[in-house]
Amino acid sequence: MHDTMIGVDLAKNVFQLHGASPEGHVKFRKKLTRSQFRKFMSDHPPALVVMEACGSAHYWTREMTALGHEVKLIAPQYVKPFIKRQKNDAADAEAIVIAARQPEMRFVEPRSEAQQARAVLFRSRERLVHQRTELTNALRSVLYEYGHVVPKGVAHQKRLKEIVEAEDNRLPALVREECLDLLAQIAEKTVRIEARTKRANKLASETGFARRVQTMPGAGPMTALAVEAFAPDMSTFECGRDFAAWLGLVPMQRSSGGKQRLGRVSKAGQADIRRLLIIGAMSRLSRIGRQGIREGSWLAKMLERKPRMLVAIALANKMARQIWAMMTKGEDYRDPALTVAS
Repeated sequence: MHDTMIGVDLAKNVFQLHGASPEGHVKFRKKLTRSQFRKFMSDHPPALVVMEACGSAHYWTREMTALGHEVKLIAPQYVKPFIKRQKNDAADAEAIVIAARQPEMRFVEPRSEAQQARAVLFRSRERLVHQRTELTNALRSVLYEYGHVVPKGVAHQKRLKEIVEAEDNRLPALVREECLDLLAQIAEKTVRIEARTKRANKLASETGFARRVQTMPGAGPMTALAVEAFAPDMSTFECGRDFAAWLGLVPMQRSSGGKQRLGRVSKAGQADIRRLLIIGAMSRLSRIGRQGIREGSWLAKMLERKPRMLVAIALANKMARQIWAMMTKGEDYRDPALTVAS
């Protein structure tokens, strides 16, 4: 047990520190520049350092750990209730310490450099996909103004190109030039997306963790990369349902007076993994994917009486719990139906 708990309100240049004893007695309050903060912490005896889980928190966690301190990260929404009236850096740092002293407080698992690197690659690809979608929609809207209707989706890019390059498209010369420029930008984004997809697939085949995730139907390289980049160690969750709840794949509760009221999924978790699991679940419920669903199974019975999207959410929840079981037990995916049958 450390003698001092230091709450740090991180910033770009000026850091606010609040030092207190485990009982809550204030020891010091300091406002330090970036260089002063590093020197102060290197000279300070080992302490428990608590920070909000913001942009640079994972970097500073590694830096403080290297200096011999124990570091804990708290989600900002868990700190906010402990801020006293006026909000400023000093009040934030004090609130961080008060929140960390709560015995039932939940902390964020710090990310390693490798995890952050994979997250950067994943975000870069996602950003390019959004940019390509924006450009494609812009081209569709221009052509629509001149009487050409093209459905949504990347699959129809060839049709867009054929319309723009056709001699009888009746597009003004200026409009045709702009459309050709949009096509060139779309092609450039596609090349960059494919390069990052290839890199992601390579990364997803290098570790046993990512390879094991891909043994589950509906989970591809991007899902495996997202789990590896954004999810904490699975041992931090007591059961698979806790992992599904962390992803926001459980119903929102508004229960009171002993009466249980469950609503839509909470969505109060890691959005990237949740989205990919739902997409993977939808692929298993597609026309081709349904061919692999056994008659009389849980999934088949759900499809008979529930809307497809609701079944996909339930299946994504089940996939999350299966990922937790696979990772904690160190096993590849096993079909539950075959396991019961054997």
